[in-house]
Amino acid sequence: MTPVELAPAFFLAVVVILLTCRLVSLVAGRFGQPPVVGEMIAGVMLGPSLFGLIAPGISADVFPPELKPVLYVAGQIGLVTLMFGAGYEFRAHAGRGLAGTAVAVSSAGVGIPLVLGAGLTLVAHGHVGIFVDGVSVWVTAAFVGVALSITAFPMLARIITERGLAGSRFGSLALASGATDDAVAWIMLAGVLSVASGKVEPVLKAVGGSVLFVAVLFLLGRRLLGWIVTRPGLGADTRLLFTVAMLFCAAWFTDIIGLYAVFGAFCLGMAMPRGEASERLVRTTQSVTQVVFVPMFFTYSGLNTRFDVFADPSVMAFGAAAVVLAVVGKGGGCWAAARLRGEPASVAARVGALMNARGLMQLIALNIGLAAGIVSEALFAALVLVALVTTVMTVPLLSLLDRRDARPRAAAETHEGEEPVPTLN
Repeated sequence: MTPVELAPAFFLAVVVILLTCRLVSLVAGRFGQPPVVGEMIAGVMLGPSLFGLIAPGISADVFPPELKPVLYVAGQIGLVTLMFGAGYEFRAHAGRGLAGTAVAVSSAGVGIPLVLGAGLTLVAHGHVGIFVDGVSVWVTAAFVGVALSITAFPMLARIITERGLAGSRFGSLALASGATDDAVAWIMLAGVLSVASGKVEPVLKAVGGSVLFVAVLFLLGRRLLGWIVTRPGLGADTRLLFTVAMLFCAAWFTDIIGLYAVFGAFCLGMAMPRGEASERLVRTTQSVTQVVFVPMFFTYSGLNTRFDVFADPSVMAFGAAAVVLAVVGKGGGCWAAARLRGEPASVAARVGALMNARGLMQLIALNIGLAAGIVSEALFAALVLVALVTTVMTVPLLSLLDRRDARPRAAAETHEGEEPVPTLN
């Protein structure tokens, strides 16, 4: 397909994606789900599991194979601007005493699911058809463990923002823990890919590159951002141009070192100076990209998902077991770590619920594993099931916790407002 032929195909696909995502998001909203969950479900629906199954010919015309790389790149624009705003908001709400608890929560949220996921995969070896010929069972086990360790950080940030939780203790703690969690998980993923390829360069590049990036950003990048925001004589368009250029540079560097573009964007948002001018720049970068470009990444991932593999009962059993261990390991582990650090039960429970969501980042990791040839279609679908279930359950669980905590307060207020009961003499 030539570029001239690809352009109209892209425009048609975007119309289908945006309308489908908005329709599914409206339906999901009826059940208390945020738009991001609807977009994730819509992405899977537009893939071979539903649209490609019901109308394979039309699906092939709307989403030709040559279009997938274009959707991927367009989706990156949305994710990068989303995480830029999340980093800016995080810095505003991160308080003292947060770092130690965030590290503890992140350590539990990575370590426990890693062990449980790897153990499940080793038990399944020889019984479930999820393995790729020629790939070591230990590589597959490590990949599953890493996949269960990942938190859907962009989704977490979006849920926190949409529900107005950015200024809360558990919202800030979840953002800090999720950022640390995924940075560690991506370094581990680089290690798995290194072992699978027989090379050490990927993990060395990820670790060394991340240290270099943080040093340059906070020694030089912050000053440059401050100059862009405060320099007299710069027009609004010029400030926006320089900001976006720095944003894409950060995304480019963290992408090539193996930590993924969203982490560069998040760190740049953290380095952004505070003030009305900065807030205006952040809002401007997000105004269109979140509505138009983020849904494209969900569709790209959905095009790689085939749920027909669950016709094999053993694969279905593996997927169900992975969901259970993912929830217990991630949600339970983060809850326990927060409680051990002295957080109130209400804060710990909400942190566990938020950290348990995996959707977007797990989909990214799965696509990387699929492209590297270490993930089979069956394993891909089983772990997509984990991403869907753990993400869909997040908002209902938060709402349940809100209702549970509201009952004692309501009872106390009712008791305080009651008239004393008269007594008989």
